[in-house]
Order: sequence, then structure tokens, then C-alpha cells
Amino acid sequence: MSPGAQQDLAAFLRHLATERRFSVHTIGAYRRDLARLADFADARGASQWSEIDHRAARAFPARLHQGGYSGRSIQRVLSAARSLYRFLLREKRVRLNPFDGVRAPRSPRRLPATLNADEATRLVAIDTNDDIDFRDRALLELVYSSGLRVSETAALNLADIDLAEQVLTTTGKGGKTRRVPVGRMAAAALREWLARRHKIVGDGETAVFTTMRGRRLSVRAIQKRVDVHGRRQGLERHVHPHMLRHSFASHLLESSGDLRAVQELLGHADIATTQIYTHLDYQHLAGVYDKAHPRARKKGR
Repeated sequence: MSPGAQQDLAAFLRHLATERRFSVHTIGAYRRDLARLADFADARGASQWSEIDHRAARAFPARLHQGGYSGRSIQRVLSAARSLYRFLLREKRVRLNPFDGVRAPRSPRRLPATLNADEATRLVAIDTNDDIDFRDRALLELVYSSGLRVSETAALNLADIDLAEQVLTTTGKGGKTRRVPVGRMAAAALREWLARRHKIVGDGETAVFTTMRGRRLSVRAIQKRVDVHGRRQGLERHVHPHMLRHSFASHLLESSGDLRAVQELLGHADIATTQIYTHLDYQHLAGVYDKAHPRARKKGR
């Protein structure tokens, strides 16, 4: 691509950071996906974004599919391409969005992995022998209690939590702010951690969860701590923070049946994103039916 096209791409990524307030991780994913589009354009001899027409746009997912990309991955790349061209249209750098109407090949929908209620209870019930344990128990209880994303957990500040009201404020994807409840057990665990935190953390640090050196706990560190405790608590699979978020949503929907409330608590912009948990709930009910109903049991049971 020409220097001008590269500048257009850089301007789009700045737009994601400053106007849409996407995270560094999300912007990095856009950059990687659009690099694939730029490579495709180069292979077709296109030096400007305006040189990609509808025919080329339709050929792009086919090329990705030939390269071994799944339907889900192709869908993500096409979404990035459409977003880029919407920005270029706004900036009058192109006259049309060639990716409008271009769809990825369909792929089977993967259901998110969750913990059952007993597994979730076992995970958060860690022994507290030192300050790290108190911190980690508060972290695990909070993610499961409030359904936070790992990035939201890492970004959480002291001013975001009101333990008297048992509520917190968090900013999720797209800069969307929401208030979510903090459960009784999570609030108790947070109070125990915060009573010890002041011995570790200096006055200038605002993060709720910190290292033992008083610095904000990173996303990667949180992921590692969740995995460590999953193994220590005897769970027979890899446990990650998003699994706790999925478990929060699945267990809440299973108990309440209120899809709209779960959408609000998770911070999903589109209820279609939340609807995947209805599949999980049905899967659970179908399993109960298969085991319990005398006319549903398979032969040999």
C-alpha cells in the first residue's frame, strides 16, 4: 500500500483510540486484521483503499478461507474492514464501502466454557494464609459476583467501588459505563483485602488490585492467578477470568430467566451477544431431561 494508504490506516487506529476509546488490546487486533487486508490489496496491485471494489471485497474472504481461517476469524476480519471503510467514507477518502453485504462462510457456533455452581464455589473458596491469598480471593469473588471482564478488573480503581451500597462502576468496551452489584461474599472478601492493601500500596496508587510491590495488577497477571487457583483447587481444566464471567451469566440466567437484565449486567451492546447463554441454559436443561425422564433415557443406562 502507498504511504497515503498507510496514513489513512494510522488515522483510523487513532480514531479507535481517541473517539471510540477502544482498549490497546482491541486496537492491536484491528491492526493485525487490517494488515491482512493490506497484504491482500498489495497482492492485487492496489495501492489505495479506494482501489478495492466489490469484486475484490468478495474475493477477500475466499482468500482467507483458502488460507485456513475459520468462519469466525473471517467474520472478525471483515468487520474490521467494514469499520475501516466507514471511517474512510466519513473522511471522504473513498466513495463507497465495498465490504457492505460481504459475509464470511458460516461456521458452527462455539458455546463458551463455564464452571458449574459447585466448581465456581470451589474455585473462589481458597485458603487465606497471606496477603496474596486475600487479594486473590477478593479478585475471584468479584469477577464471579459481578461478571467483570478481565480488562475491567485490572482497570478497577478504589473510587469505582461503593461497599456500603455494594455496587461498583466500570467502563467496558466502547467506553460504555455501567453499574453492577457486588455480592455479599465478594464485598466481604474485598473488605478483608482492602484492610491489608494499605500496608503494601503507596498513597498515589488508585488500583484496587495490586502486586505485592504496590503496582496495578496487569491483565496477564490476573489471568495467571486465576489459572493457578484453578489447578490448586483441583479443577480438571484450564480456568481463565472469562470463564468466570461466562459462569456468572449462565448461572444468573438459569436462575432468573431475565435475558435483558443479564445483558445490562454484562454490558453487551446487542442482546444477540447475550443470547448465547440461552443455548447454555437449554443445554443444561436438556441434560437434566435426558438423565431424569424415563422415556428420554438412552438404552444401556
